[in-house]
Amino acid sequence: MVAFDANLYSVPARKVRPRQLIEIRATKSQVTLHSTVPGADGETLLAAHPRAVGRGARIVDERHWDGLPTGAGRRVTTGDVVPPPRRNQPLGPEAGPLQALLNRAAAASVEVGRRPLSVYDELTGTRPFTTNRATKEPS
Repeated sequence: MVAFDANLYSVPARKVRPRQLIEIRATKSQVTLHSTVPGADGETLLAAHPRAVGRGARIVDERHWDGLPTGAGRRVTTGDVVPPPRRNQPLGPEAGPLQALLNRAAAASVEVGRRPLSVYDELTGTRPFTTNRATKEPS
């Protein structure tokens, strides 16, 4: 979904990726959504929708959902390959240094330093409940 003028417009799931830049071209009656990078066919047009009237509308072409997970299972990717379940992955040192650290019983007894938040206020020169304004030192 792409947000424009306080409304949401759908784009085809298989033609976009997270955080992809989309160019919006709008007239009084239509909103067209274009990729900033041409596809394999040289086209940039992703979707064309009638422009919403008002605010808070969701303009959706149901065909744009093709390829998205249905929510019926644990699948969370749009690809054709389902990732393997995590329980089949090793949990020892070969899983990585962080996992090895978390697996050790000694990691549970690590002491964590605690101090009042006023210590940080002193270090940054701010007062509680202010917007990052440093306190002025007397001259």
